[in-house]
Amino acid sequence: MFAKFIPVRSVLAALGVAGAMLSGLAAPVSASAQIPYLQMNSAEPKYAAIVIDANSGEMLYDKRADSPRYPASVTKIMTLYLTFEALSEGRLKLTDRVPFSSHAAAQTPTKLGLQPGDSISVDEAIRAMTVKSANDAAVAMAERLGGSESRFAALMTLRGQELGMRNSRFVNASGLPDSRQISTARDLAILSRATMRDFPQYYSYFSIKGFEFRGRYIPGHNRLLTNMQGFDGLKTGYTNASGYNLAGSAVRDGRRLIAVVLGGSSTAWRDNNMEDLLTTGFDVLKRRSHGERTTIAANLYEDEPTGPIMRPSTEEGDGDQAGLKIVLTDNPRPPAALKVSPTLKAAQAKPAPKKAKGEWAVQVGAFKSKSLANEQLALVRSRFSKFVADAEGAVEGAASSTFRAQFQGLTADAARGACRAISAKRQPCMVLAPR
Repeated sequence: MFAKFIPVRSVLAALGVAGAMLSGLAAPVSASAQIPYLQMNSAEPKYAAIVIDANSGEMLYDKRADSPRYPASVTKIMTLYLTFEALSEGRLKLTDRVPFSSHAAAQTPTKLGLQPGDSISVDEAIRAMTVKSANDAAVAMAERLGGSESRFAALMTLRGQELGMRNSRFVNASGLPDSRQISTARDLAILSRATMRDFPQYYSYFSIKGFEFRGRYIPGHNRLLTNMQGFDGLKTGYTNASGYNLAGSAVRDGRRLIAVVLGGSSTAWRDNNMEDLLTTGFDVLKRRSHGERTTIAANLYEDEPTGPIMRPSTEEGDGDQAGLKIVLTDNPRPPAALKVSPTLKAAQAKPAPKKAKGEWAVQVGAFKSKSLANEQLALVRSRFSKFVADAEGAVEGAASSTFRAQFQGLTADAARGACRAISAKRQPCMVLAPR
């Protein structure tokens, strides 16, 4: 699937150059100089994202993909890249021991919690990084390969530049907070693609959901490995400054996509956004294969943690939804051929709902055609029947060429409860009080 990447210089030479860079890397750098989006432009949202085709490298979607961000523990993909490189070149074996220095053992959680002088195998260190995101294991591996963490971090930066990561700088191996350590969604996608391209024999480490370590089971952080079809990696990350990050990849119908989400407001928001990006991406690829010209941006309901259109945590919605684009649910909507699923047909064929019980309503989207509005009503009714079973589905508007999909005849409590449930699944919803 990928063309093999061949380094243009030896690792020993790289380490020599890295050593020469250390004095520059060690110099204090203010956060404002390195992270303008946090210090100089605090109004810009933390959220950034990108989706690329893993085979061709084509960018299918981007949102602030080149803006500087804190990578947090997604950093460990680079630490693992250099680990896999050492393994593939025979400089390291999976059974080799990785000792823990006082510096490695002193790292803050998440960590294995080993004492100075203890050691683990390379295989255990890789699992600790991919599954538990263990900071002490990342530092121990950095010292094992580079002699010191700072020397290894300089090599990380050099190798990143060689891979095409033009806007990234690493000063530690774990991703723990440091104002000098920055990357971008695009750079992290480049790194993710390079890792699976150059070391496919080790990529399965990113799919491990948990592992046994010294008599205890250590579960992983990446919930999409269990919750999303075809999802098989790569790495989560979080600090207070970065927000919730995730570099992910999935395969469907023989096609692989890579997505990076940075600056999510919660684990659930980040995971939902990743799933939306990948699901929409696969749907777009499928529709393109049928001759349709479309993009992810044209089909994705773009809801940011601090976005002005919809805030899922706001119980009664926020503003008019007239400008929204077509909404895709968690599963791809029917392709351009308009093959409607049996579930949709059943929902659309339902008899008129029970008599209205109130004067409140909820709006679940606004569209440029009545058929799309009706389709959204059917989708919402099929997925949230518990909350809208007694409501009457209606399409309002048309004067401004906008068709609003609404469920009417609800009590105030029922409307708020329905919107709370619908918004929790990242679907648009706005409570409408009686006029």
